[in-house]
Amino acid sequence: MSSPNPLADRRSLQSVDQDFPVTLVLGAGAWGTALAIHLARRAPVGRIRLWAREAERIEALARDQENHRYLPGQRLPQGLALVADLRTALLDWRQDAAQVLAESHGRSRALLVLACPVAGLSALSANLHQTLGPAQAGEGLIWLSKGLVMQPGQTAAFAWPADQVDEACSHWPSGALSGPSFALEVARGLPVALTLASHQMDWARAVASQLHGGGMRVYTSPDLIGVQLGGAIKNVLAIAAGVAGAMALGANARAALITRGLAEAARLGQALGAQPETFMGLATLGDLVLTATGDLSRNRRVGMGLAAGRPLDQVLSELGHVAEGVLTAPAIAALGQARGVELPITQAVCRLLSGDWSAQRAMQELLTRDPTDESHA
Repeated sequence: MSSPNPLADRRSLQSVDQDFPVTLVLGAGAWGTALAIHLARRAPVGRIRLWAREAERIEALARDQENHRYLPGQRLPQGLALVADLRTALLDWRQDAAQVLAESHGRSRALLVLACPVAGLSALSANLHQTLGPAQAGEGLIWLSKGLVMQPGQTAAFAWPADQVDEACSHWPSGALSGPSFALEVARGLPVALTLASHQMDWARAVASQLHGGGMRVYTSPDLIGVQLGGAIKNVLAIAAGVAGAMALGANARAALITRGLAEAARLGQALGAQPETFMGLATLGDLVLTATGDLSRNRRVGMGLAAGRPLDQVLSELGHVAEGVLTAPAIAALGQARGVELPITQAVCRLLSGDWSAQRAMQELLTRDPTDESHA
């Protein structure tokens, strides 16, 4: 059991916000569970619900009052409701949200949180649309997924999380919640700062203001593509940082990887029309520093395992969690190639993941690149 945290699970010391959004978190992995725990500490009892794809996981959560697989030792707040059937969960959420919205005279919101890996986002969005159809007044959704996928059977078609959500839910106000956020620390109630990016800024500001508090700071950004790119590429760069760390290349090498990785993100972002300042903010620089240096980083641990000579399948099996950088790296590399943007660190990670290069060769290839002007490469 984790040691008590004076900032966590102290409902008696926090004012319960009666207008807090009726929130259904779809996905009981580490980050979805952690966010549900955090929100449930501030909301009225039953206002926050958590759904898992596997009914047996919900049964285990209800029985044990903690997520042993992803967040061992972190107790679920008593006010967190657990739901097993997706259709029932969505319909009940809408019904209860309508009541709260009426009682609050429009001050509250109704929020769906899509907390699944990026590979499952399309299917979850389609299920949501099939059950609920268009959003009703006060409703909206955010996603936590970070990554980029290539469309099946196509070599130059790419789908960001926003593309996958919009394919089914284009009439919903929506946005990406991203930034440096280890799930375990959020579950413990430690401070965290995040960015909510959306094309519907009035809606995003309203949602951010209600999520903001209890140790969580939520900023807003209109740069949806930049925030999504930052959240995707940082996982790829963290694999490289894990390799450098396992090879004991030192703090200097780690700083160089972070800095040059940030330059890769900014170059690609410029080609995609993202805002330059996004890459110095929470969703890129902040998340990159955390993921490339923190011991809780899954992608960094992948790099460390590969540097130790273990096969990728074994590394992922031992990890027990999804490491988004493994699937995202080839997509980011292909996107860079399609846009004519040089991404040497990303390319080296791809060669490492495919088995074409050893960890030693990947680092050597990066170190022996020809010198050039820093601002142009």
